[in-house]
Amino acid sequence: MTQDDFTPGRPVVLAPDLVRVTAPNPSPMTFHGTNTYILGTNSLAVIDPGPDSTSHFTALLSAIGNRPVSHIIVTHSHLDHSPLARPLARATGAPVLAFGDALAGRSAVMTELAQNGLLGGGEGVDHAFSPDRRITDGIHIPGEGWQLTAIHTPGHLGNHLCLDAQGRVFTGDHIMGWASSLVSPPDGDVTDFMASCTRMLEIGGTYYPGHGAPIPDGPTRVQWLIDHRQSRERAILAALAGGHATLAAITLAAYPDIAPALHAAAQRNTFAHLIDLITRNLAIAAPDLGINAHFSPA
Repeated sequence: MTQDDFTPGRPVVLAPDLVRVTAPNPSPMTFHGTNTYILGTNSLAVIDPGPDSTSHFTALLSAIGNRPVSHIIVTHSHLDHSPLARPLARATGAPVLAFGDALAGRSAVMTELAQNGLLGGGEGVDHAFSPDRRITDGIHIPGEGWQLTAIHTPGHLGNHLCLDAQGRVFTGDHIMGWASSLVSPPDGDVTDFMASCTRMLEIGGTYYPGHGAPIPDGPTRVQWLIDHRQSRERAILAALAGGHATLAAITLAAYPDIAPALHAAAQRNTFAHLIDLITRNLAIAAPDLGINAHFSPA
């Protein structure tokens, strides 16, 4: 068994006090599947219990064994990360901790746009999720032999958290090594995402993402993501300058080599960038901002 083993349900020891169990939900958006992390040796924290899967739930209980679970922590409430939190809480007696429900942390811009019905979106959100305890930015979560510090990192989702265990950072879907993070309005916000990335540049160590392998030098990957997003923005501005006006046309121009299975996700990322450009007075939407608008340079 190696750290690159993502066999669903198989406990993979990443460190004496850290085990990864991958859920059986591989896809173009989830890579090998969702990573659930079990932190601790005697008393445990479970980070991102994962999707609604009986086999994954059984695998987690097996990996936990007879050890007590003191905390269940959810980085964000997407359907591949949070649904098993409540069943696991019932089975272990541990409280569920998160920044908040699916709408918590949503930016004012996205809140207003969603209320005006201009966005669509809402893919894969666990709207039924609600934590037992809300954890805010900077709060310390102490356990037996470990401590986590919560870092609010909105962007992929408004309630997204990263968790710093003194140099081991659980990054959910904000920072991943195999792909850039999806940002889909109104749940995702590029402006927030870039600000969160800038903040994460200060958080060194090995990153443990919600999908894929550990990232040995986290800040280097964060800088790559910043550069990647800035490059994508330039491509979108070039598409606008070239007369591409619809979301579909702008996406095809900005993502010329995108795989067909990722077209829909690419359009959501493009839309997120367009909203950011409009808020910065670099683009215009007519007649109103929405997925069917016509876009042009400001």
